[in-house]
Amino acid sequence: MKRTFWNGRHVVLTGGTSGIGLASTELLAEAGARVTVIALDGVDAETLRGRMLPNVVVAPGDVSDADAVTAALDRGRAAHGPIRSVITCAGITKPAYFHELTDGDLRRQMEINYFGTLHTIRGALPDLMSGGRGASVTCVSSAAGLVGVFGYGAYCPSKFAVRGLCEVLRQEYRPHGITVTGVYPPDVDTPMLACEQSLKPAELLALSNGEKPLTALAVARAMLKGTESGRASVVPGASAKLIKWAAGAAPALLNRYVDMTIARARKDAGKQGAGLCIP
Repeated sequence: MKRTFWNGRHVVLTGGTSGIGLASTELLAEAGARVTVIALDGVDAETLRGRMLPNVVVAPGDVSDADAVTAALDRGRAAHGPIRSVITCAGITKPAYFHELTDGDLRRQMEINYFGTLHTIRGALPDLMSGGRGASVTCVSSAAGLVGVFGYGAYCPSKFAVRGLCEVLRQEYRPHGITVTGVYPPDVDTPMLACEQSLKPAELLALSNGEKPLTALAVARAMLKGTESGRASVVPGASAKLIKWAAGAAPALLNRYVDMTIARARKDAGKQGAGLCIP
């Protein structure tokens, strides 16, 4: 990481109390950034507050609530001044067969994963645009935002939406000196992944087998390095890079592999339990 890039910079980070977000919070604090973490109030938030990391403010808020995000951003500005960078890590998932998902499941994942990203960026945009060149927006999507994945009928669309938003914003705000980076990790060793493992349909488990999950720290480092460089996308891990390549260069081959894997898994597939995973 370039300490000169982050030192003294006010960074707003959603979902910064767990997983990739927490690893990013720790790295940013080490680099001298002034960090406003927006997260649900609870045990994880209290634990982070209790650590008293330098120049880290934990502002409670549900990112799906635009008013709550506005209040959290104002709290961050009061502590750290104008916002120079936004990093959106907040996300939830509920893997299940599509016909088992409720309207509430579909809406909640879109509200958190997509609209939570949208609300945070829109709320910070006046600061980003008025602060001169060098501002940045970084959004965690997923490898499931690069290609459709069995069992992620709610999660994939929300992450595709984040990807589309990043691509539009990169074009619109580059003339204003704002870089926009989309991040597309595969499975990451986080509390959310641990939760969802018991919920995944057998076919999704089969598709997920293979590469060992990345650590949250490795993804956070790659994400922050990509932000410093102003890269349009960061794809950590060999499996995600392969998925991105195959989706663009050999979609028929990718579809054949996926269909064969699903067919094998269905021979002894069993339905899993239902629940919602929040990191």
